[in-house]
Amino acid sequence: VLDEDGTFSERCNPGLVDLEPLQAEADVEEAKTLIEKHLRHTGSAVAERVLGSWQDAQNAFVKVMPRDYKRVLDQRKTVRRAAYAADSVLEQAASGG
Repeated sequence: VLDEDGTFSERCNPGLVDLEPLQAEADVEEAKTLIEKHLRHTGSAVAERVLGSWQDAQNAFVKVMPRDYKRVLDQRKTVRRAAYAADSVLEQAASGG
């Protein structure tokens, strides 16, 4: 969400979501790509302005993360890590190490 005036947190339900700064490189790139597409398809003056000052504008974005969704993502990460660890143990055992 583009939160240029810093008031978005007053207008959302904090019981269901967490608001996070847009920091991860993948998130920043995804936001920029979506804004570029929006500009291409709509000619939006806001999108053009935001992209024109992207280095500053990206700091005005807030990532809205539903808590339930974040929990699912964290669980998936844990499962992937466990599977990777198990694979490593099996590979070592198979190689006699």
